[in-house]
Amino acid sequence: QVQLVESGGGLVQAGGSLRLSCVASERTLNTFTMAWFRQAPGKGREFQACISWTTGKTDYADYVKGRFTITRDITKNTVYLQMNNLKPEDTAVYYCAARRPSSGAYAIEGSYDYWGQGTQVTVSS
Repeated sequence: QVQLVESGGGLVQAGGSLRLSCVASERTLNTFTMAWFRQAPGKGREFQACISWTTGKTDYADYVKGRFTITRDITKNTVYLQMNNLKPEDTAVYYCAARRPSSGAYAIEGSYDYWGQGTQVTVSS
């Protein structure tokens, strides 16, 4: 069982930045894909970005490319989401997720095996 704990959310003005962190309990995450999703009020969870733990290869949702960056620190078992130029529409609960090797599309919520509890990000205009 992999436990994921997010932190780093908060209140920020439009145009500001935040860095979210996700610490994984599992020491061996080789072959895992780690991802960030978000859920705004009244909406489903939306894919933001993912990263291969082994290769570091990344993918992003089109609407965050150039603003969000996902990275991982293998020594700390941690995945980060650097969010720049934040907009009010980025307001949501942000979730960290992990999955074992899967043939499912990486942007699909249901293809992930483990989830964190979420961290609130609020962007004021």
